Parts: sequence; structure tokens; C-alpha cells
Amino acid sequence: MRLGLTGGIASGKSTVSAMLAARGAKIVDADQVAREVVLPGEPALESIVSVFGQAVLNADGTMNRSELGRLVFGDRERLDKLESILHPAIRVRMWKQMDAYLEEDPDRLVVADIPLLYETGQASLYDGVMVVYIPRALQMERLMVRNALSADQAKQRIDLQMDIEEKKRLADFIIDNSGTLEDTKGQIAQFWRDQGLP
Repeated sequence: MRLGLTGGIASGKSTVSAMLAARGAKIVDADQVAREVVLPGEPALESIVSVFGQAVLNADGTMNRSELGRLVFGDRERLDKLESILHPAIRVRMWKQMDAYLEEDPDRLVVADIPLLYETGQASLYDGVMVVYIPRALQMERLMVRNALSADQAKQRIDLQMDIEEKKRLADFIIDNSGTLEDTKGQIAQFWRDQGLP
């Protein structure tokens, strides 16, 4: 089974991902893959340099993230161009990893951990989507504490994503992470049983 895992910022997606992994699921992390596809020698990095110029490279040939960020920040056209290079490269690499895991063990749960799963229109590619849910007020509270942000800064970041209630409505499986870790673990165990996973 290919499961898409998503949630809102500060909802506890990493915690749920770790709990699934502890039960034997294979995790393919979009953020990790995003870092891999821009390593020196990768075609995506070469494309980025050809579009944005040598200034996006550090002296050692690695990507200068702050310079690239400066170039695309607030420029929708440039950001779209960057995403049109990155998203397909990330998607192809993730699917190769998932295919390899399923070839190894067809009965295994393979989880694609994708923060912007719905926002990037990928939900229909998976057998099911699990949303890690917490109410918005708790999301604000946790994000402010975790990142030492003001209420305005936290709200700004949360507003960049699809509303958590909308994600919850679209989900095939919901893990409510607003209680204790034991509560969350219990929901994961129930999901595992319901799916008849080994």
C-alpha cells in the first residue's frame, strides 16, 4: 500500500512518520528527497543554474539556498519556474524509492511524507492519504513555541498552507495528534489493524 502522509505545519507529522516506521513502514520523505535532487551533479541543480545563473552556486558547487531564495522570494514567475524544475525531479525520485521498497516486499506499507501533498495535487496518486490533524489554535500555539514566533508570524506561515480543516475533510485516514503521544500511538495501532498490515 502506498500511503500519502501530510498535515499542517506543527501538527506532528514527523512524530506520526516515526511511529509508522517503528512498526515497519518504509518512509520516503519529500523534504529529504528535495535536498538530494539539488546536490552537485544532479540534473535538477544543472537546470536551476541554467535558469538562475552561477550566483545560485557556492564556491564548492553546492546550491546557495539563501541566494536562490532571494531571487525567487516575492516573484511568482520565478518561483513557478523553480518549482517546475524541482517538483518533477522530487516526484520521480520518490516514486523510484517507493517502487524499490514494494518490489522488495509487496505487502509492506510505503509512506510518502509530503507536507504539501494536497497543495501540489498529488493526493490521487496514492492508495490513501493520512492527515495528521490538530485544531488550528493548537497549531498556532505549537508553532509559536517550536519556532519562537510571534502570533502574527505563526499565522502567516499557517496561512501559506491549505486550511487544516479542509485537509481533514479530504483525508482517507485521520490521526488526531492533539492528545498525548499514547493517544496517537493507539490510533496508529488501530490503523495498522484495520489495514491488516503485517
